[in-house]
Amino acid sequence: MRIGEVAATAGCNIQTLRYYERRGLLQAPQRTLAGYREYPPDTVRLIRFIKRAQDLGFTLDEIEELLKLRDARGKRRGEVRSVAQAKMRDIESKVARLQAMHRALGGLIDVCASRRAGGSCPILAALNDPDDEPPKNGKG
Repeated sequence: MRIGEVAATAGCNIQTLRYYERRGLLQAPQRTLAGYREYPPDTVRLIRFIKRAQDLGFTLDEIEELLKLRDARGKRRGEVRSVAQAKMRDIESKVARLQAMHRALGGLIDVCASRRAGGSCPILAALNDPDDEPPKNGKG
């Protein structure tokens, strides 16, 4: 399969395939006499594996590790589980941070809504760093 066919069938763009190739996630394909890349048929399956792993939050570095474990043909199931558990902990940590951000922003929005027009905006005030304020006396 040529690069355009692989990209269309796998649901990605050509630049993505070239990037995966540079990163070593895909082996460099053989070239035709005219210089076209000729990918083996299982390349589409590999690209879809990578994309599904990304959808679950795995980074390309983690996916590279998963691909190595995948090539071991199930002999390293415990290692795969460990990688997945580490990713789950990472996701849980991100969810907790996002929930904290949601609460903080919601509180600022509530404060902003309860204030009358005039005065400083509590949202902008919360985003300002007091150390970034210019000196009040014009010296500095």
